[in-house]
Amino acid sequence: MSLFRSEPMKIRSWTPKAASLTWRLYDFQLTTYAVLLTCFGLAMAYSNSVGSTHTTLSPGSPFVRGLMWAVIAVVVFAIATMFDYRWLRTFAWPLYLANVGLLILTLRIGSNTGNAGTSARWIVIAGFQLQFSELAKIVMITVFAAYLAGRQQKITSVWTVIGAVIVLGPPWILVMLQPDLGTSLVLVATLAGMLFMSGSSLKWLGTLFGAVLAAIPFVWSNLHPYQQARLLALVNPGADPRGSGYQLIQAQTAVSSGGPLGKGLTNGTVPLPVQTTDFVWGVLAEELGFLGAMVVLALFVALLWRLLVCSWRTSDQFAMMIGCGLASMILFQVFVNVGMVIGLMPITGIPLPFVTYGGASLVSLMGGLGVLQSTNLRREPPAW
Repeated sequence: MSLFRSEPMKIRSWTPKAASLTWRLYDFQLTTYAVLLTCFGLAMAYSNSVGSTHTTLSPGSPFVRGLMWAVIAVVVFAIATMFDYRWLRTFAWPLYLANVGLLILTLRIGSNTGNAGTSARWIVIAGFQLQFSELAKIVMITVFAAYLAGRQQKITSVWTVIGAVIVLGPPWILVMLQPDLGTSLVLVATLAGMLFMSGSSLKWLGTLFGAVLAAIPFVWSNLHPYQQARLLALVNPGADPRGSGYQLIQAQTAVSSGGPLGKGLTNGTVPLPVQTTDFVWGVLAEELGFLGAMVVLALFVALLWRLLVCSWRTSDQFAMMIGCGLASMILFQVFVNVGMVIGLMPITGIPLPFVTYGGASLVSLMGGLGVLQSTNLRREPPAW
């Protein structure tokens, strides 16, 4: 049996024997890697606080707000770990409808702090910016997992792929309308990864990929001018060095100036746009150098490995799909975020998991990892 074959996987369903919690099955490595990555994120928030108009420990500084969100994320992680994940399968479709409702609400009353005046991505509640598109990533992983687990006997059918695309449609459209190209790409990549890992037919996955390629002209024509300029800057950033190419040129300069060991935390000198979010990797590479960047990448590799190990060990198809979905989402975000900073990928505004400053992303990720730990605690223990 393999996750990387196109044949359907024969996984036995959960039985009542796995109902009790088994704490020796808790994956401490998974938690450790996530915490260490979060610490790197807090270090970057601290560095950005030193260079901001706020004092480092003032309530509005990136570091203090990052600490606050990290505490909230830990609480969400603990709650999700103790919560019986099987209820998520029961309520997957109500969660889906609630997710769509929140995305509609964002379009109606949302606001934006970026450069696109017509966009609506955040809802401000009690001074907190809530980005429901980040929550949508985790909710859609749960929905896709429930859908694929329910169709395991028909996983190679073309109708399974078509049904998954139909399920993706409403939230994807609503996210694109915000407009949030980065999150929309993450949703597509997550679904593709989950279909592949579930054993869906490679023929139909190839057909789906071809359909995505065929839709590129349509998507391109509906992008905002600033989004088109960002994508074109990848080919020739020097054509507009003070405009669309400025971000990429500055990011590459920061990365190359870091050297093997970096300039030291808070000692970065290259000004970067949105350096707490989209271009945090440039700050990290400049201040911590090649060595620090490689340590962070190694932590991501280790985290992805533990996600897959947790998925392989479970006997519940729904739980396995949750782990595969999280791995697909994180892998895609890391690849695109790092790639866009070094000039291999277009600038799409995709955050670097755990490291990018932003409460919604961190809380959603830790909630997802908590759900996976919940599956660990409730799986049938080995006979040793």
